[in-house]
Amino acid sequence: MDLGIRGREAFICGSSQGLGLACARALAAEGVNVTLNGRYVEKLCDVVQTLRYDFPDVQVEAIAADLTQPEGRARILGALPEVDILVTNNAGPAPGALDEWDEAALLAAMNANFIPAVQLIRAWLPAMQARRFGRIINITSAMVKSPHYMMGLSTSARTALTAMCKAISREVAANNVTINNLLPERIDTPRQEFMLQRLMAKEGIDRQTARRKNAMSIAAKRYGLPEEFGAACAFLASQQAAFISGQNLQLDGGSYDGLL
Repeated sequence: MDLGIRGREAFICGSSQGLGLACARALAAEGVNVTLNGRYVEKLCDVVQTLRYDFPDVQVEAIAADLTQPEGRARILGALPEVDILVTNNAGPAPGALDEWDEAALLAAMNANFIPAVQLIRAWLPAMQARRFGRIINITSAMVKSPHYMMGLSTSARTALTAMCKAISREVAANNVTINNLLPERIDTPRQEFMLQRLMAKEGIDRQTARRKNAMSIAAKRYGLPEEFGAACAFLASQQAAFISGQNLQLDGGSYDGLL
């Protein structure tokens, strides 16, 4: 299927690895020019070279900047005044408990998983509306709909972003601008390696046992593939997805227990 987005310009937050990189690869495969983002220049350069080799017909660039800092966002907006496709993404706070969630922790979570996305949307949305094409895709979490206690910080900040974007989506749908959210759980990325190490330390088990235990917690009895996640992102960015907006698409192997 031709997704109708060849030649479009995309910016993907936090895309030097993991889910962001999976989205960048899927968009590049559809002929979209992609600009990657991360904090570490050397790592970004390596990823850029790989994508340029794999997708020689598209432009692949990168902007090293910390999304959580106003100067980082200013650097991005100064280098890239307009985009057609925005994929927001950032690492979530570490797991924790209520006695750790002081005011500083709450503000840090919002500054990582809510404020950067909203500020980039504010900057790029008007031009999307004027051109009558825009796709905004937020990478959030399955726990937006199924909160877990230890992930309360991440869940709260991402839920705030979900609510904000739902409100905005109704105002821009008539301009062919869509805003949707991808809700991953147990996608096989470096984030899952971090969670494995926590489980191994907590339960005194080896990596293979921990990995099997995590996989068995998913209805599909396996980890999701980054390629599967990236494909969903590319579809939401497509011409064919123009009538889908304000939605939460769960990529969780069928694990969600709810009806809605």
